[in-house]
Amino acid sequence: MTAITDMVDYEVNDDGIAVLTVDNPPVNALSQGVRQGLLEGMQKATADDDVKAVVLHCAGKTFIAGADITEFGKPMQPPSLFDAQDAIENCPKPVVAAIHGTALGGGLEVAMVAHYRVGDPNAKYGLPEVNLGLLPGAGGTQRLPRVVGVQKALEMVTSGKPIGSKEALEHGLIDKIAPENQLLEAAVAFAAQAANEGWELKKIRDRDEKLKEAKENPGIFDGFRRAIARKTRGFVAPEYNIQCVEAAVNKPFEEGLKVERELFMKCMTSPESAAQRYYFFAERQAGRVPGIEKDTPRRDIRTVGVLGAGTMGGGISMNFANVGIPVTIVEREQAALDRGLAVIRKNYERTAKKGRMSMDDVERCMSLINGSLDKQDFADCDLVIEAVFENMELKKTIFRELDSICKPGAILATNTSALDVDEIAAETKRPEDVLGLHFFSPANIMRLLEMVRAEKTADDVLATSLDVAKRIKKIAVVVGVCPGFVGNRMLFQRGAEANRIILEGVTPARVDQVIYDFGFPMGPFAMSDLAGLDIGWDEKTSSSSSVREILCESGRRGQKNGRGYYVYDTETRASSPDPEVEQMIRDFAAKQGIEQRDDISDEEILERCLLPMVNEGAKILDEGKAIRSSDIDVVWVNGYGWPVYRGGPMYWADQMGTAKVLEKVKAYSEKLGGEHWKPSALLEKLAGEGKGFAQA
Repeated sequence: MTAITDMVDYEVNDDGIAVLTVDNPPVNALSQGVRQGLLEGMQKATADDDVKAVVLHCAGKTFIAGADITEFGKPMQPPSLFDAQDAIENCPKPVVAAIHGTALGGGLEVAMVAHYRVGDPNAKYGLPEVNLGLLPGAGGTQRLPRVVGVQKALEMVTSGKPIGSKEALEHGLIDKIAPENQLLEAAVAFAAQAANEGWELKKIRDRDEKLKEAKENPGIFDGFRRAIARKTRGFVAPEYNIQCVEAAVNKPFEEGLKVERELFMKCMTSPESAAQRYYFFAERQAGRVPGIEKDTPRRDIRTVGVLGAGTMGGGISMNFANVGIPVTIVEREQAALDRGLAVIRKNYERTAKKGRMSMDDVERCMSLINGSLDKQDFADCDLVIEAVFENMELKKTIFRELDSICKPGAILATNTSALDVDEIAAETKRPEDVLGLHFFSPANIMRLLEMVRAEKTADDVLATSLDVAKRIKKIAVVVGVCPGFVGNRMLFQRGAEANRIILEGVTPARVDQVIYDFGFPMGPFAMSDLAGLDIGWDEKTSSSSSVREILCESGRRGQKNGRGYYVYDTETRASSPDPEVEQMIRDFAAKQGIEQRDDISDEEILERCLLPMVNEGAKILDEGKAIRSSDIDVVWVNGYGWPVYRGGPMYWADQMGTAKVLEKVKAYSEKLGGEHWKPSALLEKLAGEGKGFAQA
């Protein structure tokens, strides 16, 4: 074996098959050394008369999984990926790509310039650049529709979702699926056969048979745009990807490449892509917790207990069953337990109907969930999660019980969304084993997990919980103990100001529209209706002291009974503003002596909703309740629907500039008063130093 570069090796077997092996751990990214190795390796194979064919292969766990993102924003060091691709595509000898793991982005673009592709049975293939606000920049949008067809190509480039080997074979993206664990042998044999039998050197760029349908039906593009409009609202990259595929259909290949390159540069310089690339790194950074290292001891989590079979408890349980971890759910009454288990089964069956799991999978998951009415069944569990309603005295009682029941070394977690975890932990004789695991609803779907590190939480408990989060496919963000933690603490500020705005004469519908137009899936009042206006409301103590109390007292509960801030159609659940509610708000404002205004702009509504969040985020950082500003952004993007193409509240503030943020916060503080408008000391410090939150 000969080293072409320190990232690419070259070897020729006795049958004249050259194997180029990329070895650039951990994911064989297309770094400069890989590009150089591919180019020189292909040149060497082309010039060697004894070489009959070439196999492109990768060491380690994956094929080329994409570009080297550490090179983004830096001058490109030659050779370019295009140079390497040209050498592969124009080789006068058969070139076969042997694909295992993932062929993503530039990796798939390299595979598509080979003449043939052989895939491992478990390989994945995709162009995920759209998730970074980009599009494939090395011919991906031009070659993919030529090999898989326009409809499939549109789906892949606008969603970024990879497909498996079976689907890739069905659509023509690969030519053969190798036997399990025999990829290289199968690819070498395939290459030898192609050479010995003189097979055509197929160039995807020259194919046009799969473009014919779209040429005859150009409406396919606008139809596709309408179909994905809701999911891609606010993003620029999906539209640019569609335009590139249109160019593949309507223009010669080289002209299509020019369109792709032009739109790639537009994406690369867009604020949306900058935000998405920032978030890409922020999400990965969130998992790096100071003091928690690879060699930090872990506890073995083989069985899990969940107290409460309601919406949260059921959803939490599904996460563990999904990955094969047995769960014991305990409820107080049989009816509640039966109802909870029935909802879990219904959720699984709904997923099966959508084709995302089989009925065998449904039964397998259900078999891992055991219902009980006896907390003593938690005795052998390695992790127990309390998921009852938000009442401190109840939670204290529960943790005293769990302390006496659970075995030594078991981790005890509370799913509280706002209460003091230190106070809960103090009820046990082992506070070091206690932490908060705040799942977001619906817990079986939402990816965020706020991991609340209490004062005495042990390092191995936190490290174990971080590993568990990965196992159940959650994005964990470690936060400190404070009312509402990170997400809800900031949400409270937005809610307080939104409720203040409607008393000044702005309708709930207009506030919601401004927040929706910014990029959130819904505004604060629509969200309240969805969650239920009566959550936390007590009819016995209600005193008409807020708009929400007045609405609850009038029988409005939100979507659950078709009347909240909005009126809901009984069949479609479509919402309409309620004139009666708007009058209730005006009447309440009059009693409070609050003057109605007609000069509140959309800009003021947005600033008054979002700037208190940023200010509170600064206080959270200053108090050390979040490790870094990007962690706050990860919480808000994953837990509350902050649009990823705006990066998160702290990133958004940094784009505005902390000096400008401080100026606006001070102006609203003078005009409106209120503790949430009092500028954070950290905000004042950063603004004075000309720094952003990312530098805090």
